Amino acid sequence: MRILITGGAGYIGSHTAKLLAASGHAPIVFDDFTQGHDWAVKWGPLERGSLADQGRLREVFATHKVEAVVHFAASALVGESMSQPTKYFRNNTVATLNLLDAMREAGVATIVFSSTCATYGDPVRVPIDETHPQAPVNPYGESKLMVEKILRWYGSAYGMKWIALRYFNAAGADPEGEIGEDHDPETHLIPLVIGAALGTRPPVKVFGTDYPTPDGSAVRDYVHVMDLADAHRRALEGLGNGTASQAINLGTGQGHSVRSVIDTVNRVGGRKVPFEEAPRRAGDPPELVAAPGRAREVLGWSCRYAALEVIVEHAWKWHAGRV
Repeated sequence: MRILITGGAGYIGSHTAKLLAASGHAPIVFDDFTQGHDWAVKWGPLERGSLADQGRLREVFATHKVEAVVHFAASALVGESMSQPTKYFRNNTVATLNLLDAMREAGVATIVFSSTCATYGDPVRVPIDETHPQAPVNPYGESKLMVEKILRWYGSAYGMKWIALRYFNAAGADPEGEIGEDHDPETHLIPLVIGAALGTRPPVKVFGTDYPTPDGSAVRDYVHVMDLADAHRRALEGLGNGTASQAINLGTGQGHSVRSVIDTVNRVGGRKVPFEEAPRRAGDPPELVAAPGRAREVLGWSCRYAALEVIVEHAWKWHAGRV
């Protein structure tokens, strides 16, 4: 398939472009480079543009005869969303409406949407499955939930086929070292810990040491970026073969604490990670872990790189190679 990847110059988008190309598909990257990187576009053509520009979208769909879309492009900083909700509803929700309407005009009826576990809000049970109540506690999660609702209505009204993939904590890097994670600002724990170990970032902060978890620090489900990419491929191909439109969690089903991530980086990198203990951050739940059963049942998906040690090894290779 000829697949338009919005945000394809970003972290998960670029890894997905690599995997789709290796699988025989033809990725076309669409990115405005507010967050993406030129060096991450290595597979297929690049089209620069904004989802706010409907004329540009029409042009790209016509030029490349796009057959399906994988939609990553979004603002994704939870803290920023609390102070700038307008940015998040405009960039994530309104921009997606522009994309969906461009798809309709071009006769493209298949989309895989990059959603998030932030649509669940504070968990009432763990592990979290897809039937868990969705009650976002920040505009970022709310903007993504709005898109999920729009997709349902576009499916019933216009026959659009869609899968929304709700990620837990994306982590790791391309095992071959060609691309990796590079955000500014960086908010993800593993690159912050690795940067502290390499001396390229300040000591990492452990926010909260009194959670009801085995070591008192917050627990998260870290899922390898190439496993996420594989889920997008499976979702696209599944929709083409009659898989029903739905939302699906992506995670390993295993949680790791902040302290265990620090310990793992210590072992993998052979360097002591400097860290500082700090109070809890408002809105940080003690534990977020996926119940990934639906992904196995519907997509035949499981994590190839489930072990935290492997995730950290791949990320360390990427970051250490850039120092």
